[in-house]
Amino acid sequence: MSFFPRTKPINSFFSHFCEHAHVFNPIQVSLLLNIDLSSYSLVPSTMRLSVGFLSLIALAVTAQDTNVRTVKRTFDAANIPTDLSITFDPTALLEVTFPEPNARPITIHAGQQLPRDSTAGPPTFNLRGSNSRGPFVVAAVDPDAPTPQEPTSAQIRHFLGGNFTPNGSGLLSNSTPALSEFRQPTPPAGSDAHRYIFLVFEQPDGFNDQTVVTPATPVQNFDISAFAGAVGLGNPIAGTFMLVAPAA
Repeated sequence: MSFFPRTKPINSFFSHFCEHAHVFNPIQVSLLLNIDLSSYSLVPSTMRLSVGFLSLIALAVTAQDTNVRTVKRTFDAANIPTDLSITFDPTALLEVTFPEPNARPITIHAGQQLPRDSTAGPPTFNLRGSNSRGPFVVAAVDPDAPTPQEPTSAQIRHFLGGNFTPNGSGLLSNSTPALSEFRQPTPPAGSDAHRYIFLVFEQPDGFNDQTVVTPATPVQNFDISAFAGAVGLGNPIAGTFMLVAPAA
């Protein structure tokens, strides 16, 4: 995986382990262990990882997405607030869970990479740590289409729906059809992994009357920041994201 341009190499095992564990990636590990990856790329080198270091990684995994500060740092490390032109200071945690036909469902952690085959969905959404009873608006966008280097079609709107309310455990359900039903990630062959970003907003009065986006609106060249401003969503209160590369 080569998601961000770097100038120095880092251990290939580290990259491989992060890519295929389906739990975390180098961005997450660097944040949790305070490793500076700003001058590294995910290519082979002669650096060795000790057993103790790998044990620290295992401990770090269990700490993911338990507080909003870690999620915010992961968003910042992936340059998401800048690329989406949003202010991201979450006050709650968003859990996005994908059903799997022959395995246990996968609840993504911020910055986790998933194989495309695991993202057919549609996902479920769970909001933790919010005192609000909603309603909420949930959006999902891809800012890297068709490629992160030339995102000329971005953003792609992968989901947009309103009137979400939580049950007693925080599971969100919507009482009206989505404006844009969930679209499975489909990064084109040859592209680097794309970021697929899920955001939750407090739903303002009058949202159901907005016509900025309708089910007939093209999903390409969407702008979540402009949409939020136009319909009065304000800043997102929660979010998470995953990386998905083209199918092998």
